[in-house]
Amino acid sequence: MIQRADIIVIGGGIAGMSAAAELARDAQVILLEAEAQPGYHSTGRSAAIFIRNYGNATLKALNALSFPALSGDLLGESVLSPRGELLLAQPDELETLEHYVEDAKGVDRLTPDEAQALVPVLRKEMIAGALIERDAQDIDVDRLLQGNARLFRDRGGQVLTGQRVTGLARAGGVWRIETVKDAFEALVIVNAAGAWADRIATLAGVRQVGLQPMRRSAVLMALPADIRGHKAWPLFGSVAENWYAKPDNAGLMISPADEDPVDPQDAWPDDMVLAEGLYRFEQMVDVPIVRPSHSWAGLRSFVADRTPVVGFAPEAEGFFWLAGQGGYGVQTSPALAAITRDLCCHAGAATDPALARALSPARLV
Repeated sequence: MIQRADIIVIGGGIAGMSAAAELARDAQVILLEAEAQPGYHSTGRSAAIFIRNYGNATLKALNALSFPALSGDLLGESVLSPRGELLLAQPDELETLEHYVEDAKGVDRLTPDEAQALVPVLRKEMIAGALIERDAQDIDVDRLLQGNARLFRDRGGQVLTGQRVTGLARAGGVWRIETVKDAFEALVIVNAAGAWADRIATLAGVRQVGLQPMRRSAVLMALPADIRGHKAWPLFGSVAENWYAKPDNAGLMISPADEDPVDPQDAWPDDMVLAEGLYRFEQMVDVPIVRPSHSWAGLRSFVADRTPVVGFAPEAEGFFWLAGQGGYGVQTSPALAAITRDLCCHAGAATDPALARALSPARLV
């Protein structure tokens, strides 16, 4: 039996789930997730921090639009908690630090002594410059994902898992979707398939947008028992983005901040990449490096201009892109969900036209 809906969202990460919850305000929506559970890939492997100054001008606008929702407007309670972000520069990274300051808001310069006071394990002799964004905040990603799923179901939406899409075709003004289990029809498809979004487009006969998945790896490393108070440290890392560390319950989550191009996959870390990142981290801290207790990798998918792709495909009626969020997907999800609803259901009446153009897949033609 064919299941029918007004809109079918393909992909159950934070992008697809938050968009589905918004779309369900106006339409009958089904969400199809290929895996056994939503949020399995990038969403479940995020560093989970809100940074206002993260990304290009378009992304900073999305960050600002998302903040009220993350602070409580969406779920009735905030999914944010205080953290802070400390950016460090060695002598050869000072130019990068100055470039960052030019476009940043709400950041303060710190002396090496002040930076070390915030993170006592830092080697202050290695710090040529430092910045702090005190308003950077942790995001409870699971609470955000599950809260959106609850909103979606409360509004009549259906989440169907294990529904890997195998075929897409449009006829008679309707999209027909075939999965490994079932068949569906809808007027509109929202392609929120993350690293697989270009593959979904190919199945539908739609031009790809040039999406490139990038692997991002991380480890969990314990700290010596005599180091106390680490949970209150800010996230800290290189302004050149070649390593960062974030406090975790038992120690630190450390990432080499890698962006290695890979095919869409269930990502796994590369031991050499992790070793190189830990070496860069080790140069900046006075703490013994011990064997990590856990390692993992996720995917961050970008198009050429590193800006999300959100809008109807110009050559395919009813095919809506919600892809290319890179490393910004969690913190921009409320804004992109609202824009998706507005473009799909209200013809873009409430979305800033300049922002819509910056996100539109038409810019990539």
